[in-house]
Amino acid sequence: MDPKARLIVALDVDSLDDARRLVEALAPHAGVFKIGSTLFTREGPRACQVVKEAGARLFLDLKYHDIPNQVAGAVRAALALGCDMLTLHASGGAEMIRAARREVDRAGRADVILLAVTVLTSFAGEAFASLFQSRRGAEDTVAAFAKMAREAGATGVVASAREARLVKSHAGADLVVVTPGIRLPGAEADDQVRVLTPEAAIAAGADYLVVGRPIVAAPDPAQAARAFLDRIGAAR
Repeated sequence: MDPKARLIVALDVDSLDDARRLVEALAPHAGVFKIGSTLFTREGPRACQVVKEAGARLFLDLKYHDIPNQVAGAVRAALALGCDMLTLHASGGAEMIRAARREVDRAGRADVILLAVTVLTSFAGEAFASLFQSRRGAEDTVAAFAKMAREAGATGVVASAREARLVKSHAGADLVVVTPGIRLPGAEADDQVRVLTPEAAIAAGADYLVVGRPIVAAPDPAQAARAFLDRIGAAR
């Protein structure tokens, strides 16, 4: 896959003007732009328009988690906005994911990547065990969620690159793995816990890499994006 197509830039900004500025600067370097809860709550569909008008792929990362009927309606709305990738929480269960799959199929959008979020990369170790009160560790939970989501119709998962190989071994080598928590060597992890470099993530089996603050908060976002592209291109 072309390095540019693998790089997802997270538009973790507060305004439409900031989003537009970043998309204009980064469209030559990133194939996908991710819109999350903050920007979408502030600006709504207008933010999606900015991405589509730039000719880039739209990743709507709203992590739907509701009863199947509500999620089906949300997916219909997301597809109407032209989204190419979208997220659901795997913990919403198989029937919820199947409802989302039916909407994608009805829309004739076989190209859409329907992603199940397994375990957020901000969780690790004792924090995971304490919250979920489970004897099953984070990695085993990721694998179980990935297998269930694939069987219910998801075409990919969001997971740490540390679990990418595990996910593919449990749910299929062709399952798309989208990995957040990507940092260059020596960079701050911010609030991510399970982080890896681009080279390590790709070597582990990640298909797409999500990068937010290291690019969007850089003094020169385009230069920062090029640094990630160089490493993605060199990865094997």
